[in-house]
Amino acid sequence: MLDSFSEETQLILVVIGIAILFAIVMWNSGRNKKKLYHRVNRDFRNNYLKKRKK
Repeated sequence: MLDSFSEETQLILVVIGIAILFAIVMWNSGRNKKKLYHRVNRDFRNNYLKKRKK
């Protein structure tokens, strides 16, 4: 598939492809962090005090 392009063009396409994959991974990582940090169960002190009251 890439044989029809020159070596320089192939290199540019590979670098762009890696950059796009890196951006997708960073976006997904940020999304996952946001999900984890906005959980109710993340706050140890509040959970401990709730369990202690019971």
